[in-house]
Amino acid sequence: MISDFTMEQRKRESGRGRRYLVGCIVAALLWTVASAQLRYSISEEVNEGTVVGNIARDLGLDKSTLKDRKYRIVSSDADPLFHVNHNDGVLYVSRKIDREEVCAQSSTCVINVKTVLENPLEVHYVMVEVIDINDHSPTFPEEDNTLEISESVLPGARFQLLASQDQDSGPFSVQQYKLSHNDHFRLEVKDKGDDGKIPILVVQKSLDRETAGSHSLTLTALDGGKPPKNGNMNILVRVLDINDNAPIFSKDDYIVTLNESAPVGTTVIQVNATDLDEGSNGEVVYSFSKTMNQNSFNLFDINPLTGEISVKALINYEEKDRYELEIQASDKGFAPLTTEKSVIIKIFDVNDNAPEIEVTSFSSSIPEDSRPGTTVALISVSDLDSGLNGKVICTVNEAVPFTLSPSLQDKMFSLVTKSPLDREKQSHYDLTITAKDAGQPSLSSEKTISVVVSDVNDNSPEFSLSPYTFYVAEGNDPGASVFSVKASDRDENDNAVISYHIVRDGSEDNKVTSFLNINSDTGHITALKSFDFETLKTFQFQVVATDSGAPSLSTNVTVNVFILDQNDNAPVILYPLSSNGSAEGVEEIPRNVNAGHLVTKVRAYDADIGYNGWLLFSLQELTDHSLFALDRYTGQIRTLRSFTETDEAEHKLVILVKDNGNISLSATATVIVKLVEPKEAFAASDVKSATNVDEDDNVTFYLMITLGSVSVLFLISIIVLIAMQCSKSTDYTSKYLQETNYDGTLCHSIQYRSGDKRYMLVGPRMSIGSTIVSGSHSNTLVLPDRRRASEEVRLI
Repeated sequence: MISDFTMEQRKRESGRGRRYLVGCIVAALLWTVASAQLRYSISEEVNEGTVVGNIARDLGLDKSTLKDRKYRIVSSDADPLFHVNHNDGVLYVSRKIDREEVCAQSSTCVINVKTVLENPLEVHYVMVEVIDINDHSPTFPEEDNTLEISESVLPGARFQLLASQDQDSGPFSVQQYKLSHNDHFRLEVKDKGDDGKIPILVVQKSLDRETAGSHSLTLTALDGGKPPKNGNMNILVRVLDINDNAPIFSKDDYIVTLNESAPVGTTVIQVNATDLDEGSNGEVVYSFSKTMNQNSFNLFDINPLTGEISVKALINYEEKDRYELEIQASDKGFAPLTTEKSVIIKIFDVNDNAPEIEVTSFSSSIPEDSRPGTTVALISVSDLDSGLNGKVICTVNEAVPFTLSPSLQDKMFSLVTKSPLDREKQSHYDLTITAKDAGQPSLSSEKTISVVVSDVNDNSPEFSLSPYTFYVAEGNDPGASVFSVKASDRDENDNAVISYHIVRDGSEDNKVTSFLNINSDTGHITALKSFDFETLKTFQFQVVATDSGAPSLSTNVTVNVFILDQNDNAPVILYPLSSNGSAEGVEEIPRNVNAGHLVTKVRAYDADIGYNGWLLFSLQELTDHSLFALDRYTGQIRTLRSFTETDEAEHKLVILVKDNGNISLSATATVIVKLVEPKEAFAASDVKSATNVDEDDNVTFYLMITLGSVSVLFLISIIVLIAMQCSKSTDYTSKYLQETNYDGTLCHSIQYRSGDKRYMLVGPRMSIGSTIVSGSHSNTLVLPDRRRASEEVRLI
């Protein structure tokens, strides 16, 4: 590089001595600033680190002082374009320099660099000129440009285009334009000096938009580089339309099928018409012809913009199966052009009607004894659809004794019984009639009818138990209800109204029924007299239940009645017994008898059984309690000690005999015990033995009569119970046992069986292991089953 101011700098340094004094004075107030100016040139886009010039050498500075005086570049730019080396004073490029970026479109590009030395302060200006190179291509403001030219324009019309710009200057700027080949256009260039060259597009041939609606051109700008650089702009020439074409439909014929079930809004078809014009001249709107049938207007609609025909209302194939619509297509030109076309719509039948069921004849009630095949109802079905859609199959729900029988007439059916009916099993049927057509998918409808099965008298009354067994306490109130029977009938109404009566055949075994009465409505049985256990212990009779049907049906049942003993008999003293019938007696015993001597034995009898007949003896009155004792179970009177001389000769004993009933009954006997000397006693014994023989004969006679009566009753009861057991399957056994060990008290015991239980009515002594049955008035005992060993149970 060549310095332009070297000589001038040297002159300033030679004159510095003369002004030294003045400089020192001024330095006290201001810094002395020395400056110099250098000029270098460099091409743009050089690499980083390129040497611009040696500032130290050109300014004549000593390299050794550069670092000491802090030689540097002063710049406000955070990223300066240049930097200086402190060691050799060479100016370098810090980064690539783009002339167009630094100086824009200036013809010359100079960058001022300010350098500084301290102690003393010196400022040196360095001017760096950046030389342009052809590093930019021409560019257009728009890569794509659109021109609109009417097809009616005449040849020779001129249209100015956008000029190209090039960031390079001078010969490297835009120098010429070129246009791609086209028969309808050519290019002219107008030179405007400093404002550059302007391209102009000229029409050289008439335009036809229907033949070519647009033309694509390429405009190229070239600069003066070698080789030249270029930039392109795409030009789209759109030919503007005039209304010279009518709309044309895309098809000659429009035929379409439509399901009748199509919902409102369904698109039927879309017609399409095109207009070779453009803009409003080529915009097509659609409408129905005003001459079209009004019904078609009500059913269909057309979109004026898209030509889409849609369903406006529900369509019914059964009303009409074909429609012809007149469509108009018009453009929006100033004088609109219109084209018409017919659209034929064929309606397709779909299965949209469910079958309808009608009951033309119906019997809501049918007797349960109706034979299979009895007609209950006549059913007719209908379907408005046609073909398979109108073919109907009719069925009735399964698991019912009814079926549908086809009739000779089409779509008519008979509802008939297919099996016997039983009102008692099911008295009411809800029959669901289903009608289903043969369409795809099929439609169906249902109708429910209720059939009531009326009753006929086909069921006999049924007793709740068979046989009945009742236990009645003796001494019941005459006329009061003692027990009841109950029967039911599965029929209804009069067929289920039951009346009761007792079978009275007049036989000897059935004579007890003459004292019984039954309520014919309720079955309550009353006794017209009181039962006496001692007279009648059990009996059996028949009750008949009859319904009110026509003819009536009846059922009989056996009723077994067992009379339960009550404590209604007081004990009877058998001994001692005087000649006048009073229970008094005299016993004479020697004075010399020992303790434990049997004085006498009081004997008594009770007609009741069980606890009611169980007798206990006690001393009610006694002159000397130390002499005699009474066994409470046997009635034996024995001496407690030997008699002494001081003991009285006569003693009176009053014995109380009492049964064990809930309300006990009793009797008393008086025994006079006389003490005699032994000799007198023997004499008296002879006399008494003769008397006792007579009395014993009487007692024996009474005992034989009593035992014979009990035995007869026992045998009768056994025979009755055996007959009952043979006639009925229910396990009944009855056996009467007489206590064989009679020691002064007559005891009765009866045992019988009902179901799985054995009952015993016991006398004075209970059997070991027996238990009292609840509700038996404490005189009935339940015995363990010992039939495997013996059917008889003995009371000990």
